Amino acid sequence: MACEYAIEAYGPDADALRASVDEALDEVDRIDRLMSHYKSDSPLSRVNREAASHPAAVDAELFDFIVEAMRYQRESAGAFDITVGPLMKAWGFFGGEGRVPSGRELAAARRAVGAGHVILNRASRTIGFDTPGVELDLGGIAKGYAVDRVVALLRERQVASALVSAGGSTIYALGAPPGRNGWTVSIQDPIDSRRIALRLDLKDRAVSVAGRSEKFFVADGVTYSHVMDPRTGMPAQGVLSVVVLTRSGTAGDALDDAFFVLGVERSRDYLTRLSETDVWFFLPDAHGGWTLVDGRRGPAKAGHYR
Repeated sequence: MACEYAIEAYGPDADALRASVDEALDEVDRIDRLMSHYKSDSPLSRVNREAASHPAAVDAELFDFIVEAMRYQRESAGAFDITVGPLMKAWGFFGGEGRVPSGRELAAARRAVGAGHVILNRASRTIGFDTPGVELDLGGIAKGYAVDRVVALLRERQVASALVSAGGSTIYALGAPPGRNGWTVSIQDPIDSRRIALRLDLKDRAVSVAGRSEKFFVADGVTYSHVMDPRTGMPAQGVLSVVVLTRSGTAGDALDDAFFVLGVERSRDYLTRLSETDVWFFLPDAHGGWTLVDGRRGPAKAGHYR
């Protein structure tokens, strides 16, 4: 998953609680082995190697998850797209620090990006690609799915209070800590990581954050983030970070990237179809600071720096 998972949990039986948390972290490892495109022996990596030559059969969990991920692609009009793998490689973000690709490299990558290249057969539970070079990258959604799987497992083990974090980028607040109404989650300032820009009190909800400070590089004075606009082949510009509040980690993990790419104005129509979702945008201002914009209501606050 390329991040550290952390679980803070409360319960009356310390030994049972510890066993439940250990089991939950094992579940994260299992999902990583299933969905990682960094591990050459993962089922997802096998699909990426084989699907252009012949339909690749996968188990029900991976197939259904890819179907769900493709739904976010359709609903966001391509702002979120799991076929972004070739672009991540072209821009040097796959196992690297990033670089500006040549025009030829970028054109080749763009030809292999798009949901239309993916052929899903529900009857045989197979995945095929219609052209060589297509690669699925679940990095924009699998962390949230792993969080949801952990929360489901903890609920099955009768754990009523836990905070599950995937590297701070997707967090689920299960119940509330003893004596409190919810979990307090701090959102890092997108410009100065030593500061807190926003605090949220959560109970039985997920929060996901996408930001250019997570992974980026600067070339010729331009900052390029790892959040890619699959429609243009370029890193998304104009947003510092996005905070999404949803009912599930899976949804939040996909939507934070989609909203980051869409920006404030183009996200409004999408938001009208997401009644249980809230989003905040941190936008750069003219003074080297930021403005926080509520996706539904407009500007909320500002942060200024000298």
